Amino acid sequence: MSKIGFIGLGIMGAPMAAHLINAGHEVFLNTRSKIPADLLTGSATACSSPREVAERADIIFMMLPDTPDVDKVLFAGNGVAAGLSKGKTVVDMSSISPMDTKTFAQKINALGADYLDAPVSGGEVGAKAASLTIMIGGPDAVFERVKPLFELMGKNITLVGGNGDGQTCKVANQIIVALNIAAVGEALLFASKAGADPAKVRQALMGGFAASRILEVHGERMIKRTFAPGFRIGLHQKDLNLALNGARALGVALPQTAGAAQLMQVCSANGMQDLDHSALVRSLELMANHQVAEG
Repeated sequence: MSKIGFIGLGIMGAPMAAHLINAGHEVFLNTRSKIPADLLTGSATACSSPREVAERADIIFMMLPDTPDVDKVLFAGNGVAAGLSKGKTVVDMSSISPMDTKTFAQKINALGADYLDAPVSGGEVGAKAASLTIMIGGPDAVFERVKPLFELMGKNITLVGGNGDGQTCKVANQIIVALNIAAVGEALLFASKAGADPAKVRQALMGGFAASRILEVHGERMIKRTFAPGFRIGLHQKDLNLALNGARALGVALPQTAGAAQLMQVCSANGMQDLDHSALVRSLELMANHQVAEG
């Protein structure tokens, strides 16, 4: 059994860490809030700092909200870097900047440790079911060493390329998801405003070429008005900003991504940043003065 560290025990991190604990690994835990009590059983140990996690574990996973959070956990005075020794591995499963990820990897490599960026898709449901899609950037040999642990948390596990490429893949994923949510929202709003039953429209579309996981899951949330967060609008906004900042640096135009980001900004401006990203439909509803369905 491996000695594993896990830093960041929020909506996603807690169930991911639980899978590692349940597999019998010795897991050292740290988070900025209180560690969930149900994780502190069997082979799990609470640590007072990221540094302590790095000192006690051989492979250190992180699942944090944003780029500055990863930077702080890695390189602050009591951070992971201060506790690393040669041969250890850092695995960042957060969704952050691809360019900053490359810099982080170089700094960790300079300490004699390995680095993988391994962002995920699948939300809270996928984290709990251990069915996450995991997109990895880093050296082949390091990936193969960590892969058995990834298999405890996800199903579709792909080494995309070198450090930063996992994060680039995740940004691409978030572009696709955001545009699909916006498309489903527009379609159901149009149908509802025209007088059709949006639930029956969705049911009909699920049997045709417009069928998608977004229509299935998020379309149902729009109709049933169930916007409890599986993945918050505020976090998806952050990911779209990563896409737009990267596009600006690359000289690439992403007009539809920019539009989706603006719809999410409308939601945030109206206090909905902590709702599920399927609530993007609320921005369309505000502009139309019409709801897809009654709550």
